[in-house]
Amino acid sequence: MSHAARLLVAALRDPTSVATLGADDWTALLTAARAERLIGTLAHRLDTRAVPPGVARILADAAEGAAQERRAALWEAEMARRALAPLGVPVVLLKGTAFVAAGLDAGQGRSIGDLDILVPRADLPAVEAALLDAGWEWVKDDAYDDAYYRRWMHELPPLIHRDRDRMIDVHHTILPPTARPTPDAAALLADAVPLGNGLSILSPADMIVHAAVHLFGDGDLAGGLRNLWDIDRLLREYDGTDFWAALAARAGHHQLRREVGRAVRLAHDLYATPIPPNWRVRRGADALYRRRLVARDGWGRQPYPFTRLGFYVRSHWLRMPPAMLARHLWVKARRAR
Repeated sequence: MSHAARLLVAALRDPTSVATLGADDWTALLTAARAERLIGTLAHRLDTRAVPPGVARILADAAEGAAQERRAALWEAEMARRALAPLGVPVVLLKGTAFVAAGLDAGQGRSIGDLDILVPRADLPAVEAALLDAGWEWVKDDAYDDAYYRRWMHELPPLIHRDRDRMIDVHHTILPPTARPTPDAAALLADAVPLGNGLSILSPADMIVHAAVHLFGDGDLAGGLRNLWDIDRLLREYDGTDFWAALAARAGHHQLRREVGRAVRLAHDLYATPIPPNWRVRRGADALYRRRLVARDGWGRQPYPFTRLGFYVRSHWLRMPPAMLARHLWVKARRAR
């Protein structure tokens, strides 16, 4: 683990660990936190009265930035709700917006970008039309990308609102249909928890399953420490007598037992997340995943380029069969040239 990553993990895990940091350590810690999009979370965790004045100002700015993102995320969710309400379709919030809308600890200080929602696949045409009528526009105007999303991906091509400049990703499941595991999208929707305002969030177990998918399925695991922190917070919040059995059953139902198990073990390893003994049995590849997650130096750079490349290829390998992957990468490489 790099020095900067070690400082960041330690500060999140135990905020009192920053008491003896020097100026260079603070620089490395704050740089790594920004790069991992954890600076707002760090600001929430640390007592600004116990840090140097310059650091306190940086953390105060980060806290205000996170609060602004929270307000913007909730407003964007409300705008989507208004646009889709006449359709009468279920709308499930995902990721960071779901955390803050439900008041979960995982949302405290969290960086939030796009609005992610889950709707039934059969309702995608109506949802798409309603969003376009409400001011969202296509981000991608390339015919290949548009066709690729519609045929092979678990979401519509991304949309951005022409006035608010905010993006929305409309999912119909949580993994591409070509991926090896096949999550039960109908079960995700059926067991969603209503928020009382026309929107819902995933059930506790499904939320952690999706967080594990988000951790391992997106690109080369860049920003993985933030996604793993989500899992730590969710596991601590939902921990209870019957929860772990429910999580195991749900992970199995969605064909994601291996991914959920690894996410839980890594959260325990890095953030000391309390987990039952039978969830702690390590697997051989855990060390490689840990190496990738903590690859962040004091300049915010990511070392281990071959490790990153391997995880990037792996993410595509999981999403599509070999022949399709080869064709997709060939098209992308040709267009890049």
